Amino acid sequence: MRSLIVIHQSILFYQKLVTKLQRLDFIPLLLLRLYLTPVMMQAGWTKLHNFDSTLSWFADPDWGLGLPAPALMLSLVILLELGGGLALLLGLFTRMTALGLSITMLVAMGAVHAKNGWLAIADASSWLADGTVLYNEAVMAAPDKLARANDILQQQPDYDWLVSSGKFVVLNNGIEFAATYLVMLLVLVACGAGRWLSLDYWLSRKVVGVATTQEAAA
Repeated sequence: MRSLIVIHQSILFYQKLVTKLQRLDFIPLLLLRLYLTPVMMQAGWTKLHNFDSTLSWFADPDWGLGLPAPALMLSLVILLELGGGLALLLGLFTRMTALGLSITMLVAMGAVHAKNGWLAIADASSWLADGTVLYNEAVMAAPDKLARANDILQQQPDYDWLVSSGKFVVLNNGIEFAATYLVMLLVLVACGAGRWLSLDYWLSRKVVGVATTQEAAA
């Protein structure tokens, strides 16, 4: 009997804890927005700052993406990343913005990164490269190439300066980062910007208030 009472009290405590935590559900949504804002805006700014070279990459079918209407496509992506990043910061039209950015992540994953596997940085010890889950031959060959490159660089008199900002790595450019951003964006698509600290929340309250007033007047 006492065990049943303890179990019942534990369940009640858990339910109360969940209720209290739900009052804070806007915080992780805010953190997602704050994290994604500079990522998206930086991507858009880089494309804008290097418009001509990026346009060539969008257009060329041999070494680039070979997209139709590349100038239009590039302009739309820049607008979406710059404007969408700002919209996420403000929490404005969040679901629609996150959906648009999710599409760009899917395109990037399929058209740019998928051929390189999962990892963004070549790590031969990763289960996603060594065959435990996935096997990536290019990643497994990276340590030997990196060791050779370091041997060459160590012969330079300014080697200490070269590594003063961090160790050298091999960029694998897999889907890892784009997939991570996609998951974060899909959370915003499903949950919105969150309460209190988003324009979406206050605009929706305003709309509901006006609708309620109109119904009362009718």
